[in-house]
Formats: sequence, C-alpha cells, structure tokens
Amino acid sequence: MSNHPRICYEIFVRSFCDSNRDGIGDLNGITSKLPYLQDLGIEAIWLTPIQPSPSYHKYDVVDYYGIEPEYGTLDDFKRLLSEAHEFGIKVIMDLVINHTSVQHPWFRESMKGKTNPYRNYYNWKSPAAIEALGIATREATPDTWERKPWHEAVGNTEKYYGLFWKGMPDLNCDYPPVRQAIYEIGRYWLQMGVDGFRLDAARHIYPEWEEYKNYDFWVEFRTEMQKVNPSVYLVGEVWNAADKIAPYFRGLTANFNFDLSLALQKIIAEERDTVHLVAMLAKNRQVFARTNPRFIDAIMLTNHDQTRIGSVLGGNINRLKVAANLLLTLPGQPYLYYGEEIGMLGKKPDEFIREPFLWDYRQKDRQRARWMKPKYSKSKTVVPLAGQVGDTESLYNHYKRLIHFRKSHPFLATIRGKIELLPNRNLRLVAFKRKLADQEAWVIHNLSNETITFSAPFMPTEILLKTHSENRFLKIDQLSLSPYSCVVLGE
Repeated sequence: MSNHPRICYEIFVRSFCDSNRDGIGDLNGITSKLPYLQDLGIEAIWLTPIQPSPSYHKYDVVDYYGIEPEYGTLDDFKRLLSEAHEFGIKVIMDLVINHTSVQHPWFRESMKGKTNPYRNYYNWKSPAAIEALGIATREATPDTWERKPWHEAVGNTEKYYGLFWKGMPDLNCDYPPVRQAIYEIGRYWLQMGVDGFRLDAARHIYPEWEEYKNYDFWVEFRTEMQKVNPSVYLVGEVWNAADKIAPYFRGLTANFNFDLSLALQKIIAEERDTVHLVAMLAKNRQVFARTNPRFIDAIMLTNHDQTRIGSVLGGNINRLKVAANLLLTLPGQPYLYYGEEIGMLGKKPDEFIREPFLWDYRQKDRQRARWMKPKYSKSKTVVPLAGQVGDTESLYNHYKRLIHFRKSHPFLATIRGKIELLPNRNLRLVAFKRKLADQEAWVIHNLSNETITFSAPFMPTEILLKTHSENRFLKIDQLSLSPYSCVVLGE
C-alpha cells in the first residue's frame, strides 16, 4: 500500500483558527487544532497559500521563500510541520507557479523594458503579434472568467499575459531560468519537510494555445521534486473533463475530480441519480488508468472556489449526510473542505465561501478568525463544533463515524480499489460494489425521503455499516433502506 494519505482536509488558512486574537487565522492556530483533525480521522492537510502576498487569499505571491507575516513565521511553520508529522498528518502546501503578483521583484524588473534580464520571465507581446496569433480574447472557463488576458503596462508598448487578472502576470515556463527557479522553490520546501504540493492552475502553466506543453512540464517537475523526496505527493487543479485531465497523470500523483463534485451536488439536491453516477465514475477512472494505472482520483464535494455543499443543499442536514455517505464510500482520495463536517454555508463572491470556522458559540469563541463579518456561517444558521461534539446525531459525528469506518475497511480505505455497478433501476438509489483483491462489499445509498426496498440475488448477508437504525433485511434478497441512509454489506 502506498504511503499516500487516504483522507485529506483543505484549510483556508486565514479562516481556520486564530491563535493570537488578531482576527486572522494563522499557522499556530492550525498547529493547536492538530488533535481535532487527528480525532476526526484526517491524514493530510492542504494549506491554501502561506507565502507573502498583498491579497487576503494569497494566490499572488511576492516571495516564494517567505511566510506571510499575518500567518506567522518560518519557525511557526517548521513547528506545524514537525507536530503534524508526530500526529501522522502530512502537510500539502499550495504552490502557485502559474503566475506571480505584479509586486513580485521579477515582474517589477520585467516591466523595465525589453533589455531587462527578467523580461523573459513573463509573456510579453506587441498588440500586432497578439492580433496576428488570434489570442487577444478567450472564452471564459470555470477556473477563470477573464476574457481579455493581455494587459497594458505603464511605460511599455508591449502587453503582458495574465490569465486570471492583471494583478497576476503568468510566468513564462519556456524560459529555462524560470523553470530552474521554480524547481529550486519546490526543493526548498520539500527539504524543510513539506510532503507535497497542491498545484494551482495546473492546466495553465502554459497559455491555452500551448496546453500540450503542460504535460511534459509536470513530468519534469515531478522528476526534479523526487530528487528530494522520492514519494512526493503532487495534486493538480485541472478543472476539465476526464479525457482532458488524463494527460496530467503522466506527471502528477493526483488530480481533483470536478466532474464528480458537480455530479454529486446535482444528484443529492435532486434526490435522483440522473447522471448515472457510478457508470460515469467508472468510465472516467478507465480513462485515467490508460494514462497512468497508478493514478489517484482526488474526490471532493466542494472547495474554496465553489459554492459550499451546505448552501447547495440549502442547509438540509439529511442531504448533507447523504453527501458525506457518498463521498466517503466512493473510490478515490476524499478531500473535505474545512467546515464541511459541521455543515458550514457559503455562496459567491469568494470571501463568503471562505468564512471563519465556527469553533464555539458567539462570545465563547476565542479562536474564531474575525477578519471578516460572516454572511452565511454564523451560530444562528450553523451549529458550531462545540454544539455538535456531544450530539450523536450531528453532522460532525456522522462524518467522524464514516471516516473511521472507511479507514478500518481495506476495500474502502484503498485509494485505488475497483467500483462496479450493481443492478438497480431505481434512480433514488445509488448501488455499487467496492472490490479489493478477493474482498468485496456492496454499498447502497438512498438519496430520497422515502423508505425504499433494494432487491438482488446473492446479496452479502452481513451489515457492516448502516447509517440509520431502521435499515434491515426484510428477506435474504431484500434490504429496506430508510430515507437518506446508506448501508454497506459484506460477507
């Protein structure tokens, strides 16, 4: 079995836990919550960017070797690394190498003119060249709405390429000094003890008209990183369909499955499997396996760029439990977005899907980040963690039970394992087999608010997990499923 983590947790650093009561979540806050994360069953944390940056989200870096002072110091980060490792938790760092901030020293130099040694660190072209290539405008994509990616710069006749917005100029990875600089940055953090990277905008390392160059870039990147850590973990943000994600598995260990995220949201909200989830997932996994049989499918409900699953499902606790049931029984490597386990809410604009974690009720909550006034996740709308820990029926305890069940059963815990469709014509059910070597289990989910009977010959006879006390066999080949529940059967 590989030593890659089985259950991961994304932390938007600014909003997780504030240790020094300055209103901003920080590294020491995360360190203080490692026991909480270990108890929940988490094996890796992905930290959104922690390097110095002028923005609240830090996706525009000004110094790749520093720590954002609002979040702490390099010593704080080293302590987080060492304590996380003591708890058996790996640390995955968000690495933003598609672009820098306009305030990065490289870009400030690049602006000085065509003869500057840093000019080639970025993509500069004359308006005539941009027109001739037909690249002045682009279609909006789910990961960036920017339609006009070429931006004017004071004192320059040429424009620079910035796919996300003018404050984030894209680096030119065709220029060898840029590649070497990127590899040095990666090696620096791995040598410190970071276990791997979440790679922001992994499909945009090269401009869209040269996307094919990304695949070899990531192979080379991995090769360089493995010189420091042979089992380095690299997970890519490639927001695209399965056949377009597949080539990225040549270089990357894992990629996020956005199609699955959207499909899960749809079927749980509609209470009907209109997308034929298992068939879709099995087909996509075959597509990935053709590129790399050792692929890891990083699965999630939502992340820091999407409406929170809590809001997608209107805060409905039953449906949120179905979401947890599905996420934690499907094959792949599940990622929880911080606060999903307590049912946090949030809709665009982005700040409001990144609201502070609710540790306790209002005034009692001394660890809550107060950098923003929450609009969706408040004690009135979401029960804080302190109110859920002692409630056996809470969403938090539901997640905790499922995570520990998954981890203690090899056919579920494996990152790779197989999934097969079970015969079922009822769209209100999702039914599949999970297999590992000679072990197999049947997993049946009821998406709806009605009790449903699932019938099949040769059903395994032992109930390994039931999320509702009323789930039971009516006959040897008939299983009764309570509303919004899940059953795992084995021999």
